[in-house]
Amino acid sequence: MTFDYELSLINSTNDTNEIGDVVSSETKVDVLCDVLSVTRTEHYSAEASGLKPEIVFIVNKFEYDNQKEVEFEGKKYSVIRAYTPKKSKDIGDFENIELVCQGVINNGTS
Repeated sequence: MTFDYELSLINSTNDTNEIGDVVSSETKVDVLCDVLSVTRTEHYSAEASGLKPEIVFIVNKFEYDNQKEVEFEGKKYSVIRAYTPKKSKDIGDFENIELVCQGVINNGTS
């Protein structure tokens, strides 16, 4: 598996400013990833639940800290599911996690 792409993991926090307004801020962490297509089975299973998975990112498990949003090639995605494969396909797979994502449009899901 080659990690030929760059992905931004996004942490969102809400703080209160000096006049009491809630202010959201984002912190991005850039990591290397691999990109896969959503499988047919996962696509139809998710569709039945009202989800629309579009893309799967594979990142190093130690770099992922339960972020709920990511950005890839200028587009934001929400993480539907994070999955750690049970069986490794090659020597490095045991440290990977798959992020199944759907697109985000105007702070909502697509």
